[in-house]
Amino acid sequence: MNYLTVENISKSYGELTLFEDLSFSVHKDQKIAFVAKNGTGKTSILNILSAEDTPDSGHVIYRKDIKVSFLSQDPKFDTTLSIEETILASENPILEVITDYEKALLNPEDTETYQKAFDAMEHHQAWDFETLYKQILFKLKLENLSQKVSTLSGGQKKRLALANALINKPDLLILDEPTNHLDLEMIEWLEAFFAKENMTLFMVTHDRYFLERVCNEIIELDQGKLYPYKGNYSYYLEKRAERKEREAAEAGKTKQLFKKELEWMRRQPKARTTKSKSRIDDFFEIKHKVHQRRTEHEIQLELNMERLGSKILEFHKVSKAFKDKTILNGFEYTFKKGERVGIIGKNGTGKTTFLNLLTQSLAPDAGKVIKGDTVKFGYYTQHGITIKPEQKVIDVIKAFGDYIPLKKGRQISAQQLLERFLFSRKKQYDYVEKLSGGERKRLYLCTVLIQNPNFLILDEPTNDLDIVTLNVLESFLLDFPGCIIVVSHDRYFMDKVIDHLFVFRGNGVIEDFPGSYTDFRVYEDSQPAVSNTNDTPKKEKNAWKQNTASKLSYNEEKELKNIESKLKSLAYDKKALEDKFNNPDLTQETIKELSDELQDIIDLIELKEERWFELSAKLED
Repeated sequence: MNYLTVENISKSYGELTLFEDLSFSVHKDQKIAFVAKNGTGKTSILNILSAEDTPDSGHVIYRKDIKVSFLSQDPKFDTTLSIEETILASENPILEVITDYEKALLNPEDTETYQKAFDAMEHHQAWDFETLYKQILFKLKLENLSQKVSTLSGGQKKRLALANALINKPDLLILDEPTNHLDLEMIEWLEAFFAKENMTLFMVTHDRYFLERVCNEIIELDQGKLYPYKGNYSYYLEKRAERKEREAAEAGKTKQLFKKELEWMRRQPKARTTKSKSRIDDFFEIKHKVHQRRTEHEIQLELNMERLGSKILEFHKVSKAFKDKTILNGFEYTFKKGERVGIIGKNGTGKTTFLNLLTQSLAPDAGKVIKGDTVKFGYYTQHGITIKPEQKVIDVIKAFGDYIPLKKGRQISAQQLLERFLFSRKKQYDYVEKLSGGERKRLYLCTVLIQNPNFLILDEPTNDLDIVTLNVLESFLLDFPGCIIVVSHDRYFMDKVIDHLFVFRGNGVIEDFPGSYTDFRVYEDSQPAVSNTNDTPKKEKNAWKQNTASKLSYNEEKELKNIESKLKSLAYDKKALEDKFNNPDLTQETIKELSDELQDIIDLIELKEERWFELSAKLED
């Protein structure tokens, strides 16, 4: 059943053409993710679907009598209402049914009206509506139903808009970055909600695990064309890579044909027959294809990072509290070279306060934070770049110099640097205020990295970044030789970049977990349920930490944790390689390459396991 048809829509702003002649449709039970680079019009398309904007040409057609809800990035509310009043003021037919039923109760003698109202309550399953919306608001951390909308933060307003959309139980739900401003627990609840509820979805999201677990189709906008993929994110990656290979091969053939036809054109045939005119038309079509430039350059930077000394960053019995709320309680930790720490925890447990203590922009109540002399922080905050009126993209970078130093005495110009951050020469002379939200974040990230920090602090770095940029950022961070701290709800990003986690439990409790976020979820899910009391949190669950620390030195303890994490990663890589052998079309050369790669992984696993047994034996002494 077709719910939505988009026919030949186009949108331009002045000389900038975002897209033209795009057509697609959404059918019942589809869960579609719309994927594209920042600045190519994702949000504009959603605004057109929600009628907040109109296309320059084309049409958007909805099936009659279907219920549609929208979640925008910047929801609008009546700020005089409370949270509960906002829910009850929404255009929800169930609310009308409940109102009619309550009126019928006031006149029990009118049995016909009462029966009609009762049947409507049954039909719409309206009996548990109040319980439903309170449960959803509770899950989204909006427990104070009387709180005025005017006092809510931007993130809370986004969650209220999400609650409104979910409660309406629409036939079609259109979402713009639904996981932004949600903590990890909320995101996993939302995944389960969509798995349970029979909703048709069309969304823009950069959360790749969310794509993997929720969506059954992906539509990619690339170079002005739409490419549908009937599958989840893993399937999309596989088929997209195959498409790129085909396009590269076709481009090579086209270039050869272009050279041949160019020679023919230069001979300038005098007899303009119908056949030669047709060939001339074909030539210009080939020429257009040859000159189509792809702009998917990867960020390849060898920044001239100052070397870290032996002392990096130390926390000595650090405590911090705000009134009755304890953030840190005698926290101790010594950062080592090359550490990659992920920070997770519910909102309000003190993650941002910890970063402010770490950068010494906030003083502790007790204890000391000692920073090494060679440490240079690069702090990427959620606030993003400060926009100055009529400032161009190139001017932002030139504020740091016309040339940026790289390793081995080399340097690149500000223009070259921006190109590596996916800003074309033309785009570099756009005003910053005209950039999309994702493009501004990318520019801000560039300004942080070009200052050559050796200790990166990234607070929600993946918000609003497109998937292409995320892959590039991950590649850069994997090669970054300094220390990294990441606060993020992007589980895919965390799994790829970090080695261990600081888990903020609240009430000043911070646990050091030896592994990725996925490892942490597996560990947590394997533990027996703990009663929800205010007793000492999860002491038994973290006996591993105390026992290990008592038998091994600090460096050995850290090595053991890293080996356990690495073995899981190697096991995953081994399985992925083994799966590749199932392809019947493999050449002998490819089989040999895969076999060599597989043997290298097996050898590394054996080496790591041998060291793991050595360290584990010490624990048993």
